[in-house]
This record gives sequence, structure tokens and C-alpha cells, in this order.
Amino acid sequence: MDLPVLCRTVLFKGMTEDEVSCALLSLQAKTKDAKKGRALLHAGDFTDDLGLVLAGSVTIEGHDVWGNRVILGHVVSGEIFAEAYALLDEPLQVDVIANEDCRVLFLHLGSAKALAGCTASWASKFTANLLTVASRKNLHLAGRSFHTAPKTVRGRVMSYLNAVSLQAQSRDFTIPFDRQQLADYLNVERTALSKELGKMQKDGLIKTKKNHFLIL
Repeated sequence: MDLPVLCRTVLFKGMTEDEVSCALLSLQAKTKDAKKGRALLHAGDFTDDLGLVLAGSVTIEGHDVWGNRVILGHVVSGEIFAEAYALLDEPLQVDVIANEDCRVLFLHLGSAKALAGCTASWASKFTANLLTVASRKNLHLAGRSFHTAPKTVRGRVMSYLNAVSLQAQSRDFTIPFDRQQLADYLNVERTALSKELGKMQKDGLIKTKKNHFLIL
């Protein structure tokens, strides 16, 4: 395990390499590789583990019984997923899918009580970092609700691109989704999305090629 790399992740921020080693041992750390398109976790599963993406990326997806997909999030290297389910005895309501070939570190949380009862120096830092990550993810989910609130496709696209631009601190940026994934994330039809992007380019609002955008 590359301890210096782990020390730079949000989850292990502020820890020494020795503390990270102790945390990995105590949390029964294990790694898993997954090819693009493979599921790491399925809706309906129970898990005691959170996942930390070490390489590649994963998407958090919701599927209904009719086969419709909604993308709820995109998790890149250094970020985590399934932490809420690892702390609560609740079945997953989403699938976690490898967005590309990836490697994930799984950490066994079991319950919040187990962490709270640990007196090791790494435990308080880990808990504080976990709370920070969870808070940021809540903001992200709230942001998605803003993107899907507009009634028009253009309104949803503009809301999303504005948010990404602010985060990137640039009008020139690349998004993590292809066209179908962006449509699923914004909860619109792909054909309607492609048509609207074409109109927005014609109207001089944006320039786009694949997943690269420039806001004019």
C-alpha cells in the first residue's frame, strides 16, 4: 500500500504514515480491481465497508425495474463511496459501477460505535475526516437537486455547467460524463440533450466537443 499517497487523501488527512498503517490494519483494509462496467456494489446489498477509489473512477447509479438509469454521482481517485451504508444497517439503494478500469480500497467500518470506542490516535482524525467528506457529499447531492429542478433541458444543462465552471474556476473545462451519462445525471433523454447542446452552440452560449466545454 502506498502510504504517502493515502496520506494525501481527504480520508487520511493529517495522519502520519504510522497512523495510516494502524488504521488500515484496524479497518481490515483490502483492495479490489474492477473492469469498466463491472459492479462493485449492488442495490439491495448490505455492506460494512466504505470504498476509497485508488485509481480510475466509479459512478453511483440508480436503476428501476423498467431498466431506467439515473446517475447520482461520480467518484474519482481519492474520493469515497458507501460510507453511509457502512455505518448504518440499511440496504443499498444504488449500484456502484466502475466507470473505467479501477482499483478500490475497502475499509470495514461495521458501526459508528466501533469507531467511537477506539482510543487510538488515528481514530479521532479518521472520524473527523469522514464527517468532512460526508458533509461535502451532502452539498453535492443538494447541488444535483438544483440541476434537475429546471423544467427545460437548457435550464438543467446551464445549471450543471455553471456549477462545474465555478468548481473548476474556469469557463474551459472537462466534465466526467459522456453524453448518455450526462443525460442520465440530468434526468433527460439523450436525444433531447444532444439537440439542446447543438442549439446552445448555435446560439453562441457554449462550444463543446465530446465531454469538453467552453462557456462563451
